[in-house]
Amino acid sequence: MLSRVIRFRFALTPLGEVAPWGRHQRSLHWFGLTSGWYWIELGDHELLRYSPETLRRYHDEGPAARHPYVDYYVARLWEDVDELVPTVMQPVPPDLLRFMASDQRDWPPLDSDATVEVATWYGGHVLDLGYIRQPPHIRAWRTVAGGHDTVTVTWRHDDDGDIRFTAAPSGSVTVPAASFLAAVRRLDRELMAAMDRRVKALERTGPPDGVELDVPGLRAEHADRTTWLDRHLRREPVTDWAAVRAGAREILPQR
Repeated sequence: MLSRVIRFRFALTPLGEVAPWGRHQRSLHWFGLTSGWYWIELGDHELLRYSPETLRRYHDEGPAARHPYVDYYVARLWEDVDELVPTVMQPVPPDLLRFMASDQRDWPPLDSDATVEVATWYGGHVLDLGYIRQPPHIRAWRTVAGGHDTVTVTWRHDDDGDIRFTAAPSGSVTVPAASFLAAVRRLDRELMAAMDRRVKALERTGPPDGVELDVPGLRAEHADRTTWLDRHLRREPVTDWAAVRAGAREILPQR
């Protein structure tokens, strides 16, 4: 399925409701101030949106959620997407596309250096979501062929727990590579703008009573983080293609 729709969406917890870190010595910092929720618009799908059944279960177990999306620090999504981009933007050679599209659950045991090498390369295309309960498995890779330059995003929800999402159990959407990169840049631009507003507000008011916060340090960290995406985009992955191909042949022998 070819689509032009991909966007990393988020909202931040109102500043006055952000919970400080620590029980006895309460503090705030840049990462903690990104408390919020987020999701991914991909074609006609919303990834990281919990199902109504899951939300009802959470309602029964505690306070009702105000939103149906993953609730965590937006900085974590931003950091992991930025880390993923250089690998995703490195085109997958045509002879490795079948392997890249394979399901890791169908592989035999990794019993050689080459299979470990190719599994590491494959895993470098996975968005890290291991910090949430029963996370979906989301991967992305780039294909340049036949005059087209695209990024394929796949997802899978393992149906073995009490967490459900609204997206289909598995799926795949292909977008232009330029659209993928534009979505990454938009996430960076929007989060940096939102955090700049937070830093300015805290520069005016200072930290809440009883909360430690180095406001000048916060401004300096924010200025540094505005450079992170460009630094990642300048990084070129070093791939041992011979080892990757050897491992792929062991795992998925040529037909």
